[in-house]
Amino acid sequence: MAFEDVKENFGTLKDRGEDVVSANLKYYKLLLFKTFIKTNTAVVKAVMIGVLLLLVLFFFSFGLAFFIGSALDSYGLGFFIVGGFYLIVTFIAYKFRNEIVEKPLIVNFSKILLSDED
Repeated sequence: MAFEDVKENFGTLKDRGEDVVSANLKYYKLLLFKTFIKTNTAVVKAVMIGVLLLLVLFFFSFGLAFFIGSALDSYGLGFFIVGGFYLIVTFIAYKFRNEIVEKPLIVNFSKILLSDED
């Protein structure tokens, strides 16, 4: 009789263990899905804003090049001056690329991946 109770308890313990494993598996699947979606939406937002800002920069650059060119009576010179400015900005961005790109990306994605919000 005591053996039957122990046997029954082990059967119940096995069922509960399977339920716990199943619940944990579902939880981690949902957590992975949430992290995947948050990361992808952050990337899509960044790309979208980047493309729009690039278009704005493109048109402002043309406007500035034509403005400088008309002031100097040479549109080519205006475009060279704007191109030189972007060359200097590119060099500065290359020198400080870790501080400008790498650290902010690590911080932002760490917030997304390690957040405990539901």
